[in-house]
Amino acid sequence: MPWLALIRPGDWLVLLLGAAVVGLSVPMFWQGGLADRAIVRQEGRVFAEIDLKAKKQLAVPGPLGTTLIAVEPGRARVVSDPGPRQYCVKQGWLMRPGEIAICAPNRVSLQIAGRTKVYDSLSY
Repeated sequence: MPWLALIRPGDWLVLLLGAAVVGLSVPMFWQGGLADRAIVRQEGRVFAEIDLKAKKQLAVPGPLGTTLIAVEPGRARVVSDPGPRQYCVKQGWLMRPGEIAICAPNRVSLQIAGRTKVYDSLSY
């Protein structure tokens, strides 16, 4: 690699500073911020907005039965659902803004929201 002899100490400093700026900007600019609330929807309408600072449980009625949602500081999850496949229960704890668990047969959904909108390739 004969080109390595052409790189001066100042060039290495510029490369190092550039890598540090990129490394520090990733967490700041490519995340949706902190999660601050959970939005529970039933049949497409907002059923409840729950602050993620307190521990709480919520029972949401649906066409098949009751969906149980648990909220703990900084996270939320669907604990039980009467749907046949339990996909929303298997989703586990939701912690980042934009994450969502959909219990389609019972028409209930749980979404985590933050102060800023999170966009992905589908909503862009």
